[in-house]
Amino acid sequence: MKTTNIIKLTLWTAALLLVVGCSSTKGLGRHSGRAQSEEVTPRGKYSDQAQRGKKAKSDDTAGVQEGTDTTTVAPLDKGAYIQQVNDNAQTARFITSKIKFSVEIGNRQMTLTGNLKMKRDDVIRLQLMAFGFVEAGRLEFTKDYVLIVDRINKQYLKVPYDHLEFLRSTNINFNTLQALFWNEVYLPNGNDESALSVEQGIDNDVVLSYEYSKLSYRWLTEQETGRIKMANILYNDYYRGNSQLNWDYSDFKANERKFLPTKHVVTFTTSDKQVKLDMKLSYIGKDEDWETRTELSGKYRQVPVDDILRRFMAL
Repeated sequence: MKTTNIIKLTLWTAALLLVVGCSSTKGLGRHSGRAQSEEVTPRGKYSDQAQRGKKAKSDDTAGVQEGTDTTTVAPLDKGAYIQQVNDNAQTARFITSKIKFSVEIGNRQMTLTGNLKMKRDDVIRLQLMAFGFVEAGRLEFTKDYVLIVDRINKQYLKVPYDHLEFLRSTNINFNTLQALFWNEVYLPNGNDESALSVEQGIDNDVVLSYEYSKLSYRWLTEQETGRIKMANILYNDYYRGNSQLNWDYSDFKANERKFLPTKHVVTFTTSDKQVKLDMKLSYIGKDEDWETRTELSGKYRQVPVDDILRRFMAL
């Protein structure tokens, strides 16, 4: 497959992931008749464990999964453990890196290089490169909007978060995306962390969970360090079929006095499709010398959201 086609497919696949369910009458999941309790089968290594975390026993070994050796499991102090997880949050204001970016849809796989640039509480930017040195596409998330730029065909999609019904109704916004990219816990709807449930998992892991509306949030953490190994968000939709986002983290590297995962594996599953994105950071920097907002000339044409849905369904 030609490089330009790979980049276009990558860009519009990423765009689709961002606007899933954005219309009140259209969405990724076709009307499957599935009951809300029938969850999409998770594909991530820890997804099932995390989504089952709240179902553990309530006896002397509360929160421990069946079949686990409980003799070495110490009781958890909820507040202290949540604080341990939060203590892993990055203190850097900027994070930048070269990345290797791949997309897998069914048996089709595409690989690109690019750049990741993030400024805390302001912007997340992914630049996709052609031939290693020419920017061919850009994904930019700010606190106010999502921007997808196809520089090859001079097209773009710019969508405010509150214009997307799915994101608006579930309170998924820039802060949610930032937490996923920065390997942190974030609760929607302004709730504080006292709303979290903390349960002992298996293999010395701990599951943090939170329920909001049709959403179930799970974070699989390593008990010894409090590091987040996986984030899982399940959206239950009776009519369109359930959707699930699984974000795995590994290869943690030192970043100032904290540790940041340099490998991110993102799996998005609907009732009839699965998309997998891998991001591998080649180094961790803190470059501040870049414009945090993308300005486009009049040569670029806005692409309607419905076009993104049609392109994805044609894959």
